[in-house]
Amino acid sequence: DFGRSSELAFVVEPSDDIAVQEQPLILYCQVEGIQPITITWRKNGVMIVDSENAFMLANGSLYVSRFQRVRGDGSSDEGEYDCMAQNHYGLVVSRKAKIQAATMSDFHIHPQNAVVEEGGVARFQCQIHGLPEPVILWHKNSMPVNTDNERYTLLPKGVLQITGLRAEDSGIFHCVATNIANVKFSREARLTVSGSHSTVYKDPMILVGPENLTLTVHQTAVLECIATGNPRPIVSWSRLDGRPIGVEGIQVLGTGNLMISDLTVQHSGIYVCAANKPGTRVRRTAQGSLVVQAPAEFVQHPQSISRPVGTTAIFTCVAQGEPPPQITWLRNGQILETSDHIKLKNNNSTLSIYGINQADEAIYQCLAENSAGSTQASARLTVLWADGLPSPPQGVRAETVSATTIQVSWEKPLQNTKEIIGYVLHIRKAADPVEMEYQEAVSKSTFQQLVTDLEPSTSYSFYIKAYTSRGASKASEVTVVSTLGEVPAMPSLFIKVINSTTVQATWEPSIKLGQHEGFKLYYRKVHLSQYTGPVLLASNVTAYNITHLDASVVYEVKLLAYNQHGDGNSTVRFVSLRETVERTVLNPPCDCMKDEQNNKTSTTGIIIGIHIGVTCIIFCILFLMFGYRGRLLMCKNVQEQLSTPQIPRSQRSATGLVLNGATRRDRDDRDLNGKQLDMNELERLFPASPSQEQQEKGIRSAHSLSAPHDETQISTLPLDEFSIIEEQPDPLPKNPHGSSPAAPAPDHGPANEG
Repeated sequence: DFGRSSELAFVVEPSDDIAVQEQPLILYCQVEGIQPITITWRKNGVMIVDSENAFMLANGSLYVSRFQRVRGDGSSDEGEYDCMAQNHYGLVVSRKAKIQAATMSDFHIHPQNAVVEEGGVARFQCQIHGLPEPVILWHKNSMPVNTDNERYTLLPKGVLQITGLRAEDSGIFHCVATNIANVKFSREARLTVSGSHSTVYKDPMILVGPENLTLTVHQTAVLECIATGNPRPIVSWSRLDGRPIGVEGIQVLGTGNLMISDLTVQHSGIYVCAANKPGTRVRRTAQGSLVVQAPAEFVQHPQSISRPVGTTAIFTCVAQGEPPPQITWLRNGQILETSDHIKLKNNNSTLSIYGINQADEAIYQCLAENSAGSTQASARLTVLWADGLPSPPQGVRAETVSATTIQVSWEKPLQNTKEIIGYVLHIRKAADPVEMEYQEAVSKSTFQQLVTDLEPSTSYSFYIKAYTSRGASKASEVTVVSTLGEVPAMPSLFIKVINSTTVQATWEPSIKLGQHEGFKLYYRKVHLSQYTGPVLLASNVTAYNITHLDASVVYEVKLLAYNQHGDGNSTVRFVSLRETVERTVLNPPCDCMKDEQNNKTSTTGIIIGIHIGVTCIIFCILFLMFGYRGRLLMCKNVQEQLSTPQIPRSQRSATGLVLNGATRRDRDDRDLNGKQLDMNELERLFPASPSQEQQEKGIRSAHSLSAPHDETQISTLPLDEFSIIEEQPDPLPKNPHGSSPAAPAPDHGPANEG
C-alpha cells in the first residue's frame, strides 16, 4: 500500500451510469500519490475543456449540469468517459465509464384478448424497451393484480400467468411500465372464462417454453415454461449436459417457471423444460440457453519494479472474465507500441522490456476489457542509474574461427574502470528477437572470449557491458559476424548383396546430415588403386545398386555427402560376393515334394514302431496271465534284447531271428516255411544275460522298445501278429571291442525310425 500511495494510483474510478434527461450527472475520480497531481477528463478519447455545461470539481470529479441526449449542435453527453492523473513519475488512465441516457420506448407487444375454459391456463404478455430496464406491473379492471394469489404469477419480462382459471378471473387486464425516464400504459385485453371444467383427456402441451437469455453475474434469470393438458401435466427442469441444476438460489415460480438468483458463470448452459403426463412416460419438452457473462477482473496485478540500466524489466498482468477479456498496455496513458526491445507475450499478459534505459522509465498500465465490463491496473518502472559507472567498452571486434566458433575481443572502457568487477558478453542470432539473447560472463582481466557451439553459416550479433557493484555500463556498439559454412557429416552406409554380380548401397535419410546438395558414390576392387566414380546422387536418394561386379574379388564401396562448402568425410565398406556363389552351389534349390514325401514316410515309421512296442507288452501280459514257465524271464529278455538287440555270435544258431519286424511278404513266407519253436529254444535264444556293448557303427534295431512303456499309447493287436520265424544268418563284421555286433533288423524303410 505504501508503494502504491507513494507513486500514483486511483482510489475511486468512474463507473457506468444511466443519466436522466436535463438532470445533473456526477462522475467520480479520486487519485493518490506524490503531489503535485494533475487530473483531466476525456470523453470518447477527446479531452474535455471546462465549460458551463461540464467542468471538474475540486476533488477531481466531473460535473455535468444538464445532461442532454442530443444537443442543439448535434452533440450528445452520452459516451465513454475516463479520468487521467499525472505527476512527475508518469500518467495513469482510469477505466472507461459508459454513460447512457435513460429512455423508454413504446410498447411493442400488447396483451391480447383470450377465451379459456374453466380450469385452464391464461397468459398475457407485454414488452417494452428502456434504460434502465422498466418495471412492469399488471392491473385488472384498473386495479393492481393481487400478487398474493398463488394462481397469479408475474414474471420480470412482462408476463402474467393465471392457472386453474375460475369464473371470477374474467376481466380487463393491462400493464404499466415504469423507469426513471417515463411511465407508460399498454392497451387493454379481456379475459373470458367459459364453460365448466372439462374431463376430456388432452395430451401434455407446452404453451410457452424458455427463451435464450444473456445476462451478467449476480443478476436474476427467469426461464418460463407453461404447460397444459388433462390431467394437468407435471413440469420439471434439467440441463442438457446432464449436470445438476442445484438448489442454492433456485426457485420455481407458479407451476413451472424456473428462477435462478445471483447468477454465476457456472449457471451458463442449455436448460430443458419437460411436461409429463402423471403416471406415464408421455412428455413434451422445450429448451432455451442461458449465457452468463462476467466483467473482466484481475487475477494478478502488475507490480512496480526498479531495474538497473541495460537489464530486463518484466510486468505480468493476468485477467479473467466471460467472455475472456482482451488486454491492452498503456505507457503514460498512451497505447504501448512494441519494438525490438519491447515485447508482448502470452496473449499480452506479459510485457518484457529488454536493455532498459532512462527513456523507459514510466507508468505502465494493463487494461482488461470484455463485453461485460473493463478494469485497469498500473505499475511503475524505475530505471536505476548511478553516477561514476564505467563508460561502454571500446573496440568490440568479432572474428570467425570455424563453422561453430567466433572469437570476440574488446578494449576496456575509457572512464571509471577502477570499480569494474567483470564484463558480460551479449550474444544473439541476428535474425532472432531480442528475448532470445543470452549472455556469457567474463572476468575483469580478460578482453576476449571464444564463443562456441554456434550454428554454421549463421549471423550473430555481439555487444559488451562492463559491470560494477553499483550497476552496469551502457552497451557497447553492436558487431555482427557470420560463422563459416560446414561440410556435411558422414553418412551411415550399409551394403546388401543382391546376387552374384550386384550389391545395393543404402544410407541414412538426408535430414541427419545437415545442409548438403547430394552424395558421391565410389567403388573399386580392393587390389586396384583407382575408383570407379564418382556416381553423383541427389540429396533425396538413399539407395543405389552397383551391378556387373566380379564375384571372385572383394570390393571397396565409399560414400560421402557434399555441399557448396566441399566434400564431407566418407564412409567406407568392404563386400565380397564369393560367399553368395558358394551358397548357391552348396545349397541347391530344395525338392519340396520330395522332402514332403520323406516327412510323411518318417511319420509312418514312427507309428509302426509304437505298434510293435505295444504288441510286445501284450505278449508279456498274456504269458503272465496263463502262467507259462519262464514268462518273467521272457518279458525281461524281450524288453532288453529289443531295446538293445545284440547277442553274441557264439550264442546264435545257424538261423537268425526277427521279432515282429518282417514285412507282410515275410510274414507270408513265415506261414509257409516258418518253424514254431518250443519254450526251451526260446529260453536258449534269449538268455537272461547282461546286454552286450553295441558295435561302434552297429545298426540300431528298427523297433527299439527302449522308450518307457508308460509313454506309449496302447492299441489292441491280434495274437497272431506276434510270432518267431527263422531267417538265414547274415554275416556281420566283428565288433572292434571284441563283442558280437547287434542283430540287425530287416530293412523296412521308414519303420527304422521307430
